[in-house]
Amino acid sequence: MILRATDLGKDYPIRGSRRPLRALAGVSLELDRGETLGIVGESGCGKSTLARVLVGLERPTTGTVEFDGADLSRLSGARLRAHRRRIQMVFQDPYASLDPRQRVGAAIAEVLRVHRLDGRVDELLAMVGLAPAYAARYPHELSGGQRQRVSIARALAAEPAVLILDEAVSALDVSVRAEVMNLLVRLRDELGLGYVFISHDLSMVRHISTRIAVMYLGRVVELGPWDSVLGDPLHPYTDALRLTMPVPDPELASRQIDVPIRGEVPNPAAPPGGCPFHPRCPLAESVCREQRPHLLELHDGHLAACHVAARRAAATAA
Repeated sequence: MILRATDLGKDYPIRGSRRPLRALAGVSLELDRGETLGIVGESGCGKSTLARVLVGLERPTTGTVEFDGADLSRLSGARLRAHRRRIQMVFQDPYASLDPRQRVGAAIAEVLRVHRLDGRVDELLAMVGLAPAYAARYPHELSGGQRQRVSIARALAAEPAVLILDEAVSALDVSVRAEVMNLLVRLRDELGLGYVFISHDLSMVRHISTRIAVMYLGRVVELGPWDSVLGDPLHPYTDALRLTMPVPDPELASRQIDVPIRGEVPNPAAPPGGCPFHPRCPLAESVCREQRPHLLELHDGHLAACHVAARRAAATAA
């Protein structure tokens, strides 16, 4: 186990209100070395907040983040910096994350200098498929895919064990997106990296992930191996997300039914009682409106927070 989040909560104060906006509400996750954990969900579900908390850009309101057995909240100074450099983040917009006044080579060399690491900029560029000549260019002289490769090279310069990839390919063209995804798979396999891959695109998550966590309104509502979660989802929200995946066969696509959920995501500052998904759920029962379901293992390694799924699993087992 390289990374563990336990009962993470993150609140943001709202001016003029006593109740905070709860972006994370008790998220617990684990990541093994060399594994890719995909995080999916609609906008506003807390994916990016989770990424920022895991990498240390935000402090959790509750809960802990452990890296390689060390509780990061209990570390400080040199010990904290040594652990945090091994968890790096690649952002959605590479142009916004790169200094437009700094050449590519200088941006990568700065990471090596700050962390007092040995390494050559040319080697890091080659690792992500760029020629040494790119070190002399500015970000605006690169394409979107090339800029994202530079962002990945800069993250790798810190010699991380874990990369947090927050919508790292969603801003790229489809053809470039496939190239960067293949690059990420190769780097993971060659370097033994662990990935937390955050995306709203289920097809991308399926391509790279070992396991998938589905988030809704700051909570994980389903978690398990990718083939189990997408092939036989237990939570109705996951099932609805699966139906949004594009089907390459026009004949099969024409047979797809409409997504069986209605309405919009509730206000996270005033979440509904009981199951947070019940106002939109086609399977909601009275217990769903009264009691919040816990994330339980219903099959081997497959967890879901759903009263209906739990009852069906119990009936099947009986």
